[in-house]
Amino acid sequence: MASNIIFTNGCFDVLHRGHVELLKYCKDLDGKVIVGINSDESVRRLKGESRPIVNQLDRKFILESIQFVDQVIIFDEDTPYNLMKSINPDVIVKGGDYNKEDVVGNDLCQVRIFKYVPGYSTTKTIQDFSSR
Repeated sequence: MASNIIFTNGCFDVLHRGHVELLKYCKDLDGKVIVGINSDESVRRLKGESRPIVNQLDRKFILESIQFVDQVIIFDEDTPYNLMKSINPDVIVKGGDYNKEDVVGNDLCQVRIFKYVPGYSTTKTIQDFSSR
């Protein structure tokens, strides 16, 4: 069994291929993949009253069903810093819109940036669906 703890986090509101590719990348780092997801209240604070589209328990269930994910933890704060401190990950993975120095928890461990899969984002998915 892998000994490294790989941590990533986000809202994971409307799951799309880009999310799954990120989770696969995490698993390919050969460790236990722990995903922190923002609670419904946290998503509303960050994204606005119209979000989340999918509630936290359903988002957690869906993520737990993905073969690349070992554990999912819901957090209510705006950032997962306290969760990261309690988990003590070896690597934090974030999507390509981040710089390593701006990633929450960069003082705790190594940070890896996953390059986005072009054409996939939650905002784009919601916009595409709404325009139908």
